[in-house]
Amino acid sequence: MVNISTTDDAVIADIEIQAPPEAVYAAITDPAQLSQWWGDDDTYHADQWEIDLRVGGRYVSRGKGKDGKPFEVRGEYLEVDPPRVLVQTWIASFGGEAASVVRWELAPSGRGTRLKMTHSGLRPFPPLKDMYSNGWPRVIGWLKGFSERPRA
Repeated sequence: MVNISTTDDAVIADIEIQAPPEAVYAAITDPAQLSQWWGDDDTYHADQWEIDLRVGGRYVSRGKGKDGKPFEVRGEYLEVDPPRVLVQTWIASFGGEAASVVRWELAPSGRGTRLKMTHSGLRPFPPLKDMYSNGWPRVIGWLKGFSERPRA
């Protein structure tokens, strides 16, 4: 279960994932893995990822909503410290090009990883904060399901 909290500026997700930090970090940084888990048939699917994983490197994610409408999320990596921290700017076509920041923090915990994801910079965009507070639990749930699946 994803624990979600909000502040006036951020959406914060906290979850235990039964996979090592290295595997979870790879799932959020490897384009081939991201395209496997980020989405589902009932909502949307981000199936195209271009990533230059370094500080100052850029990324872009493209997909389609359930209605077939295309979307894009893009940004720049601000911090890359595998397998502990990933910080990226976040500009979504469906968010009116509002810029914000997503911070992923991973720490070994019990039988896996404690993940804390903070999406901040949302104070000027209350409708986006509401949308992300409903969307991030789904995304983090997809990540957990993918990361915990047995691999051949």
